[in-house]
Amino acid sequence: MTETVIKDRDDGAMSRSHRLFQVMQLLRQGGGPHTAAKLAQDLGISARSVHRDIATLREMGAIIDGEAGYGFTLIEDNALPPMGFRDTELEALVLGLREVQQIGDPELADAAAEALRKLQARLPNRQAHRLRHAVLSAYRFQRPQPPGIALADLRRATWDEVEVRLDYCDAKGAVTQRQVKPLGLVYFDRSTVLIAWCGLRDDVRVFRVDRIAGFEATDVSFRPHRVPMLRDALAQMRADRAACAPQADVEPDAPEG
Repeated sequence: MTETVIKDRDDGAMSRSHRLFQVMQLLRQGGGPHTAAKLAQDLGISARSVHRDIATLREMGAIIDGEAGYGFTLIEDNALPPMGFRDTELEALVLGLREVQQIGDPELADAAAEALRKLQARLPNRQAHRLRHAVLSAYRFQRPQPPGIALADLRRATWDEVEVRLDYCDAKGAVTQRQVKPLGLVYFDRSTVLIAWCGLRDDVRVFRVDRIAGFEATDVSFRPHRVPMLRDALAQMRADRAACAPQADVEPDAPEG
């Protein structure tokens, strides 16, 4: 069977299947969203070809979030066979899942245990045996304060990219109402915090989940802005931290509340 070769004016010759594979490999690396311009630069093709390839991969079953101007993020990969794992990569995955079982809320801890069972069931016998004995457990002697709300609801609102209303209690006990764009959760030894864009402060803020007294999801969508907003917020936090003296076990540098 002869393989189709695509040649655009500015792309040169490249087999279509190879190009689709390369696009998917870049998306699989994470760190998104990946802009069409950056993908085009990495592959030596045109942005127009990238948009066509993204459309083709979506038709093949890959779930790719994003659009022109915001970049693309691979959500679920059904287009190509799964990647294999080295033994050390499996050990790293197990350690991470064991850690989640220790510090996660009940839903997240149960999900980690189920993910570990599924991973073990799908591995070749040799790797499944190594998996069972590589990391027996991960212990945390200090756990975050329990959240004031169901974190499952907060995670769902984050994934759905809808604004939420919070009743937030500060360190002095004063409660304020906030409408925020939830960007993501960060887990620390002593606390779990929500990184969010706060409408009241018109800036990124961190909210300790053990101080959230009330929560309500709205129908106000901010899709597809969550990923670029989170990327910018984390970049700013890293820049702020780099400007300060190193500290051990610090929380995000965005102001609380």
